Amino acid sequence: MKTDEPKSSLGEPRKEGQAEERMEDWFHEGASSEFEEGEVVRGRVVQVTATEVLVDVGYKSEGAIPIDEFHRHGKLPRVGDEIEVYLEAKEDSEGLIVLSKDKADKIKVWDAITQAHEKGLPVEGRIVEVVKGGLAVDVGVKAFLPGSQVDLRPVKNLATMVGQTIRAKVIKLNRRRGNVVLSRRAVLEEEREEKKKHTLEVLSEGMVLTGTVKNITDYGAFIDLGGIDGLLHVTDMSWGRVGHPSEIFQVGDQIEVVVLHFDRETGRVSLGYKQKSSDPWERVEQTFAPGTKTRGRVVSLTNYGAFIELEPGVEGLVHVSEMSWTRRVRHPSKLVNVGDEVEVIVLDVNRAAKRISLGMKQVEPDPWTTIEERYQPGARIAGKVRNLTDFGAFIELEPGVDGLLHISDMSWTRSVGHPSEVLKKGQEIDTQILNVDKENKRISLGLKQIQPDPWATVAQRYPMGSRVTGKVVRLTDFGAFVELEPGVDGLLHISQMSNRPIGRPDEMVSVGDELTLLVIRVDPNERRIGLSLKELAHAIEAPKPEESPRGRRTGKRGKHRDEFDDDEEE
Repeated sequence: MKTDEPKSSLGEPRKEGQAEERMEDWFHEGASSEFEEGEVVRGRVVQVTATEVLVDVGYKSEGAIPIDEFHRHGKLPRVGDEIEVYLEAKEDSEGLIVLSKDKADKIKVWDAITQAHEKGLPVEGRIVEVVKGGLAVDVGVKAFLPGSQVDLRPVKNLATMVGQTIRAKVIKLNRRRGNVVLSRRAVLEEEREEKKKHTLEVLSEGMVLTGTVKNITDYGAFIDLGGIDGLLHVTDMSWGRVGHPSEIFQVGDQIEVVVLHFDRETGRVSLGYKQKSSDPWERVEQTFAPGTKTRGRVVSLTNYGAFIELEPGVEGLVHVSEMSWTRRVRHPSKLVNVGDEVEVIVLDVNRAAKRISLGMKQVEPDPWTTIEERYQPGARIAGKVRNLTDFGAFIELEPGVDGLLHISDMSWTRSVGHPSEVLKKGQEIDTQILNVDKENKRISLGLKQIQPDPWATVAQRYPMGSRVTGKVVRLTDFGAFVELEPGVDGLLHISQMSNRPIGRPDEMVSVGDELTLLVIRVDPNERRIGLSLKELAHAIEAPKPEESPRGRRTGKRGKHRDEFDDDEEE
């Protein structure tokens, strides 16, 4: 802390080389009348003992000051040193002068603080502790620094500042009550204004400056350039993709930036960070020429493809149609995830539009170019059920090559409602190749075709008019389905159950009943067999034909006999 030049009791400035002379003069001239109690005077150390320091101030007697008052200030004076002391009394009970070094120092401090307050000058002190509402600062006396005056911005943890030496202005002073209030913020504001003034004088577009990251937002970062803040927008941080500014910078970072634009009227400054290096798209045609095989990192997924970072600032798009030779990719997440390293082929480069088209499937040869050589219609082949859908099952024949087993080709006899009734995902099965469509990249498979069709010979096994036995497996509103053999069902229509009208089939039969029926219709093309209880009953009730002496068959009714006779004669 700076103080004015020390003065004597007469108010005259002391000069080097005159100190001893003046002390001698005061002593011999009886200068005691010039000193007043309660003043700070200058004296000369004449003796230093283990308990006290004797000081001659030019009075008729010397004054003794306890040695502790010097220890508190860290340094003992030497004989002959000139020091300032406080004159408490010209004589004590023993007739000795009473001096104090502590009080002299305190008066000097208060004088310096008062002068700093009057002139608006800063004082220096050390923060000693956290107190209610702020900090306690030792500036020679204990001063109070309110929390709102500690910094330009609120300080969340004041304890981190304990022990620091600071400069602050005296904003309130009551010497009588010993109160001193400081403001460090006022000093920082002045320093900022000085820096701002200097920065504005030298600031120009295109120059490179070092600044401190002051604040981070979703759209960018504010950089303190020295009394003035500039905005570094997120789009000017990197030539590559930046999700959030915090991915690159943190508050307090020291970074170099380029001044992109400066408006002197508004004081707004736009900054750039990526502009310190050249735009990688300027050389992209040489680095990533069409046909180049390279690796990249998946940085983003959309419904139509995946964006691949080839190098910082350069991204390309792999469209879903360029991801697989064999699979129909509905969404890129079916094949890749963000962060994956993938190998790609550069298909096209548009430097002006900053677009690169990439392909993943082109890394491997197209398996469909030779598909007809490896898979021929009629051949039997093994595969694994990869996926089930409402209309069928996709069977993996080899990595990247699937065939479709349609629901209609799963069974000759069963009406399959869903593929899960016949197959399970991951199941190994044998199928027959029905068709290969190289252009549309489709292979049709059949499961039922590896077994003979039981309906091909059903007319021979179940001729019309024959009696059959079966079990009722299902009831409907119009009749009952009867299983004649595994995979072959016949229909017993409600009209063929009885001669008398009935309301519902379950009035006549139940599921699980075993029935003997008459075949009244066979249609192998439609895969239908008509059965009848009613016609069977008629057949049982009719008398058996008899042989005539001539070998002719006779029936119950004469006209029938005549018809048979006529037929035989003919």
